[in-house]
Amino acid sequence: MTAARHPAGPGRIVVVGDLITDVVAVLGGPLATGSDTPATIRVTGGGQAANTAAWLAAQGVPVTMVGAVGDDDAGRDRVAELERAGVDCAVERHVGRTTGTVIVLTGDGERTMVTERGANLRLGAGHVDAALAAAPDARHLHLSAYPLLDVGSRGAGLREPAAARERGLTTSADAASAAPLRRV
Repeated sequence: MTAARHPAGPGRIVVVGDLITDVVAVLGGPLATGSDTPATIRVTGGGQAANTAAWLAAQGVPVTMVGAVGDDDAGRDRVAELERAGVDCAVERHVGRTTGTVIVLTGDGERTMVTERGANLRLGAGHVDAALAAAPDARHLHLSAYPLLDVGSRGAGLREPAAARERGLTTSADAASAAPLRRV
């Protein structure tokens, strides 16, 4: 992006991907399979795309998060957290679906995630188009790879780069996690 093309600055970044509830367990020692392992546990908002959007907002960058949540307390909490952080949310709520949850087990410098993407699997290509149309100041689209990794959200994941090209936006992508990439 050059200053001549966008004289008002870099403009808005649109981030597309997952909003998740993270249940983070920092293990106090090795995982005792089939037994108890002491841990410090916290529940917080997460999701690769939501984390990126929150970080951008903390840097003062105008940002819109495009995603999907369930019509449940967790979804309302995740959206409210992002809005408090300064993120504009273009988030679909899906009745009858739960918001995604990830259990993160961490210790000894490693992390293992047990995932249920929930309503994130319902993110649709039309929602991506509508969110971009509602953000005329967008200059860049950041794609989390997670929408590409499951059949339910793949249409949205494939639509994102094409929609960005049509609007003359620059793009970036986060490759997600190694195991799902190998699976697909």
